[in-house]
Amino acid sequence: MSSTTTTPPKDMRRIATASFIGTAIEFYDYYIYGTAAALVLNELFFPTLSPLAGTLAALSTFAVGFVARPLGAILFGHFGDRIGRKATLVVSLLLMGLSTAFIGLLPTYDSIGVAAPIILVLLRVCQGIGLGGEWGGAALLSTEHAPADKRGLYAAAPQMGSPVGYFVATCVFWALSAWLPEAAFTGWGWRVPFLISFALVAVGLVIRLKVAETPAFASAMDKSEANRVPLLTVITRHPKELLLGAGSVLVVYIMFYTAATYCLTYTTTTLGIPRNTMLGLTLIAVVVLGVSTFLVARLSDRVGRKRLIIAGAVFGIVWSFALFPLLETKNLVLIAIALSGALLAMGIIYGPVGAFLPELFPTKVRYSGAGLAYNIGGLLGGGITPLLVAQIASTSGTTGVGWLLGGIAVVNLLCILALPETRHRDMQTT
Repeated sequence: MSSTTTTPPKDMRRIATASFIGTAIEFYDYYIYGTAAALVLNELFFPTLSPLAGTLAALSTFAVGFVARPLGAILFGHFGDRIGRKATLVVSLLLMGLSTAFIGLLPTYDSIGVAAPIILVLLRVCQGIGLGGEWGGAALLSTEHAPADKRGLYAAAPQMGSPVGYFVATCVFWALSAWLPEAAFTGWGWRVPFLISFALVAVGLVIRLKVAETPAFASAMDKSEANRVPLLTVITRHPKELLLGAGSVLVVYIMFYTAATYCLTYTTTTLGIPRNTMLGLTLIAVVVLGVSTFLVARLSDRVGRKRLIIAGAVFGIVWSFALFPLLETKNLVLIAIALSGALLAMGIIYGPVGAFLPELFPTKVRYSGAGLAYNIGGLLGGGITPLLVAQIASTSGTTGVGWLLGGIAVVNLLCILALPETRHRDMQTT
């Protein structure tokens, strides 16, 4: 059954642009932390620890953001399902952007002692809450406005925010690392990407404030269908969609954060690859992610979401065992292939997910359901996995890491096999 939305094509382009730019800004904010955690935060905020312990501590602060993301999904999902998508997206952008910018102003351990890592963790929690509320609202902004036969295409807009945000974040770090001496980069250069967030937030706010509420939510409000406690309804009436939906995005997170965060640390510290070289190779992989995300999202309108996510999970299983052997050759071409393959596995799933998760839930709890599923998957696949990878690599070697990643990808495959195809669902009446 097709959707009855009548949003004009010109307005759809504006909505897609608003969804994309806002999400790109928020993911830029989120990813610069991951890059900084891999490169400098261990030295600046945990200097009394050994190199391995410092890296684990820095990655732990990275993981804290993922713990906070489901909380953000619950909080913003509640208000997004009760008062609307637009207002909550404005607040999430402000919370995320300002938390990021303040990290750029934060004194280090040498200046204020143990207060530095404590404040860093608190700001990271605020980042996580902001991004936890961002994705669900941005995805709904596109999918609830879009024609039924183009939901995958328009849902690609918020999905493209992730690779573009990461590409820009990596470019900024790469340029600073290339232009500045090591002492200047670790002294003040790493702060610049965070401070840029002040300007980006202003741009994002101007764009988002001009966007109208989605037709599906407006229709639900006209029928007085607002849910008093959306989270309770999701848990009691849609537990299968919630848990299996979370499982269906695990490969997205394990591949991205292993390749983009842990592998950056591993190749620069253990394998001795220069930092600038690795940032450049990461840029190649992010281009692969962006192209695959867009093309597969568009393809999902023709062949369905489920079979493409299955294909991504299967490819993720295979690539789990190829990633580290390719890295350990220290051959730059093979390293680029290793990272690109990991992000290709992510892109094959990430493209359709922008429409798939919202299509799993009815309008009155869609923000809560889709956002929470997405961010539970993030907690399991992106918050915990890099820590496990670092620990397993230090005790059992990278072969054990391959088995861990492959096992998680199998779970992803089983979850998507248990869910229905959603391409033909009517998002206005569910």
